[in-house]
Amino acid sequence: MSPRRPAPGRRKSSPAQAKWWRYGGSWTEGVRRNVYDPFTKATGIRVIDVTADNPEPQIMAMSRAGRIDWDVVYTGGMTYPSMHDAGMFVPIDYSLWEAESLQGISERDRFIDAVVLFQYAEVLAYDQRAFPNGGPKDWVDFWDTKKFPGPRGLEVVLGRHTIQFALLAAGVAPNDIWPLTDDKLDRAFEKLNQIKPHITKWWSAGGEAPQLFMNREYATAAAFDGRLIGMIRDAKAPIKFVWEGAYLGRGYAAMLKGGPNTTNAQKLIAFLNRAEIAAGWTLGTRSPGPNINQLKYLPADLVPLLSVNPENASKCIIEDGAWLAAKRPDGKTNGDHVQERWLAWRA
Repeated sequence: MSPRRPAPGRRKSSPAQAKWWRYGGSWTEGVRRNVYDPFTKATGIRVIDVTADNPEPQIMAMSRAGRIDWDVVYTGGMTYPSMHDAGMFVPIDYSLWEAESLQGISERDRFIDAVVLFQYAEVLAYDQRAFPNGGPKDWVDFWDTKKFPGPRGLEVVLGRHTIQFALLAAGVAPNDIWPLTDDKLDRAFEKLNQIKPHITKWWSAGGEAPQLFMNREYATAAAFDGRLIGMIRDAKAPIKFVWEGAYLGRGYAAMLKGGPNTTNAQKLIAFLNRAEIAAGWTLGTRSPGPNINQLKYLPADLVPLLSVNPENASKCIIEDGAWLAAKRPDGKTNGDHVQERWLAWRA
């Protein structure tokens, strides 16, 4: 009897591997060292990296072709809802998870078919050389150029980040930031008009702000937490950042329906959400997952710098991905509308 062929549109599974889409570079190197290699040692299952730019278009193409070659992917808060509604993901088998993982990760971060994998924050930072007695403590202070003089920087790429900071500076309460309705956008741009003359450089890449701090071209600026943590811990940079009003975005891990190694992928998802492995993920990427039990496995000097630290988390504002992904009457998403208004203001 001839071997049974895989069903059309489905890749033959391998009992010893799982394919995971990744960003590549130092991020993947850190994850391999701290997560993949320990997983392979514990289970014998190899993790194969599939490096690509933006995964969503390729996922859509594979789905249309009926040939799914990947097992696990990242997806963002704006793209997850539509992909979930289209039935592209496999439900997560939480029965494989350790009790400590379930206890350490809030149900808010555990979905039927996805789990928050990492968090990134855009925070308010300042150069301690410019403010030896303490710099701005919140976004109201950032807008106060008399009390805290010096060159400033804000992000130019994703308007929703900078818009949040402007609303906080305008006195909007953190709990009232979302949704970003048109009246709030009007208020944000009015506030941004006030600070615009004081922005010496609008940065577009995550590594720009920390480098500009080192060059003393910024006294205070918005910047991503992971980049700052690297500069502070590795280069001993004289930079300090505060969590008040930080913009917290999240990336999800999901398993593709029809993937060739779903059973192995389920084991990998369960493994990386263990507290000790989650700590390894954080050390490798500087973008922590949501398991708060990882804190006991991390260096004492790193814990105060992380968004997963409950004290810091309480000061962050979580992006409303579902609202950003929702469609408006004109067919555009709220996220597209916000970005269009941002680009119009910038122009």
